[in-house]
Amino acid sequence: MSLVIAFIGAQGAVMAGDMREIITRGDKVSTETLEQELYSGQIVTDDALKKRAEALGISLIIRDDKRKVTVRDGILVGEVSETEGNVSKKRRLYATGGEYAIAEITDADLRLTTKGKASNFVVLGNEVTKQIAHACIQENWKNGGVRDAIRILILSLERASGATASVSSLYTLIQTPQKGSLLAILEQDSRQ
Repeated sequence: MSLVIAFIGAQGAVMAGDMREIITRGDKVSTETLEQELYSGQIVTDDALKKRAEALGISLIIRDDKRKVTVRDGILVGEVSETEGNVSKKRRLYATGGEYAIAEITDADLRLTTKGKASNFVVLGNEVTKQIAHACIQENWKNGGVRDAIRILILSLERASGATASVSSLYTLIQTPQKGSLLAILEQDSRQ
């Protein structure tokens, strides 16, 4: 799990997500230990992550090419995921001008958990990345426009990548001025 952050405005939305993917192989207890240390912010650098994984006997692959944010039919879609054993869990954020929705996906089951309206920042990630993003929002948001929101999204990703190895320094940033149909895309995704 890493960081996806969005601003939903009345006239459009903007979303950003890092590109880090971490794949682990090892026993359950060691993997849970590594994930807890990583997602709580105890492991800051890639080198520290590799050394800690080695010490725990875990095989580790770190990639910075996973695109976590996309646009579909005027809807921005961002996703964070985690795998525990054979169970894949995802949290997906859908954003468009004026509204957003969050769904949880376990295997093939999509369940809508949250809906909201414009003038909101929404953050998906682990505890440390969410804390960093919320601090950036509180420190810098002065009820500005989309440009100000974009600056906050970028600042959040840059700070998070410097504070935890769970976030890459590479990220994707997308924007839509459209008001797409959240209902249509949610129905489409629930059938897949």
